[in-house]
Amino acid sequence: MRTNAEFGILDHDYVDDTAAWCVPARVVPNGDGADFMITFHQPPSLTEMVFKQQADLVDTELATLKEILETARPAVSA
Repeated sequence: MRTNAEFGILDHDYVDDTAAWCVPARVVPNGDGADFMITFHQPPSLTEMVFKQQADLVDTELATLKEILETARPAVSA
């Protein structure tokens, strides 16, 4: 994993038995929160079906993370 909190860098390498590739990710401030962006490139060794399965899994994991983070956000008092 390659990280840099100052620049919002959270790159990591995905490695399994069939493929390996870099997954660049960024956290960008947005008002009182932040946006998380991830780039998911299809490595040549993965079929379209397997790549879609992996992308769908990432979508599910990110949706779960979003729900957890937004639910756990402390109340802001005026």
